[in-house]
Amino acid sequence: MNEQLERNYDLQDRLIDFVVRVLNVVESLPNTKAGNHIAGQLVRSGSSPAPNYGEAQSAESRKDFIHKMKIALKELRETLVWLLVIQRKPLIAPTEKLDPIIQENNELIAIFVASITTAKDNLNNESQS
Repeated sequence: MNEQLERNYDLQDRLIDFVVRVLNVVESLPNTKAGNHIAGQLVRSGSSPAPNYGEAQSAESRKDFIHKMKIALKELRETLVWLLVIQRKPLIAPTEKLDPIIQENNELIAIFVASITTAKDNLNNESQS
């Protein structure tokens, strides 16, 4: 397996693991009006990046790839906000339990920002050739 393909699978696995971790957080939320609302939002945003990344891998063009990656990035950023709300409220105690998933969320955001930047640079270089 070549290195690029291996990295793609690593990121896909990481995103799937992230979904599982998000679902674990959701299942730990209290059964209150606020907890249920946040749970619904978090399920939607936190489970979206993995399939969107999967779609990006089958993009029809570099522009389509960038678009799908931006959708995944948007969902990661929304997920981060919900995790920070849960931590600040606090809806899960101790709040430090959320530190590892928040760190992973930030790392995934950084990966997507870098990937989008690289893809945009490559697109610009193609159009200048």
